[in-house]
Amino acid sequence: MAQKKVLFISQEVSPYVPDTPMSLMGRSIPQDVHGKQYEVRIFTPKYSCINERRNQLHEVIRLSGLNIVIDDNDHPLIIKVATLLPSRMQVYFIDNDDYFHAMEEKGLETDLLPEENDERMMFFTHGVIETVIKLRWQPAIIHCSGWVSALAPMYIRRKYADDPTFRDTKIVYALQPERFEGTLDPRFAEKLGMDVFTPEDLRDLTSGPVDYIALNKLAIDYADAIVQVTDDVDPELVAYAKATGKPFLEPAAEPDKNHYKDFYSSLTEEEED
Repeated sequence: MAQKKVLFISQEVSPYVPDTPMSLMGRSIPQDVHGKQYEVRIFTPKYSCINERRNQLHEVIRLSGLNIVIDDNDHPLIIKVATLLPSRMQVYFIDNDDYFHAMEEKGLETDLLPEENDERMMFFTHGVIETVIKLRWQPAIIHCSGWVSALAPMYIRRKYADDPTFRDTKIVYALQPERFEGTLDPRFAEKLGMDVFTPEDLRDLTSGPVDYIALNKLAIDYADAIVQVTDDVDPELVAYAKATGKPFLEPAAEPDKNHYKDFYSSLTEEEED
């Protein structure tokens, strides 16, 4: 059987950021999947707390240099890469001084400023997808984990709908308990509309303030399948996801390295059938 490619778009990955339930799963789940059946690569933000020297990050010049336009402003994209040991998976970091600030604070609080989260997600998502296209790396599965990745399903299914890189890709959105407080910028939908997105694409973002629940529902709407990572995910999101009738993966009752691999296989087998 040919090895299939799985792309993880992850909000946090240990050991690059401090250990949290999300960052530990951001490492352990890809490590469980990576192997003979699946080749895995990870994309994550390059937060200011990530020590580049200790973690041996280096810039990939051939992938950097793209200017991403958000709200009529240009923002340069910088791509850095490291190798996650012992699995030797490639981890790509999306970097930009406007959204992932060069400060010395510990943790992610400095980078994830609520008033900038809408543009940060837009930049991160756009940067990931453009880089994957440049790599000519066609994923069978894209696994989006954390609210920072929540725009990826809509971008892939609308902005990049005609790109052959994602023609046969199944998008999996992972429901996590971690959330942000408050609401995104009131101009969030307007900024997206300045790109290729239509009012129909954005209809769920214009009915009121966009909070954590609304953002996750948008991701669910455009994803092909949903996974519930832990038992403590917001019940409203779990109910919403199950009501769509899309393939849904419950949390593992006990540690099982095949938990996600078996689910991915069920999705890709559907495509082959």
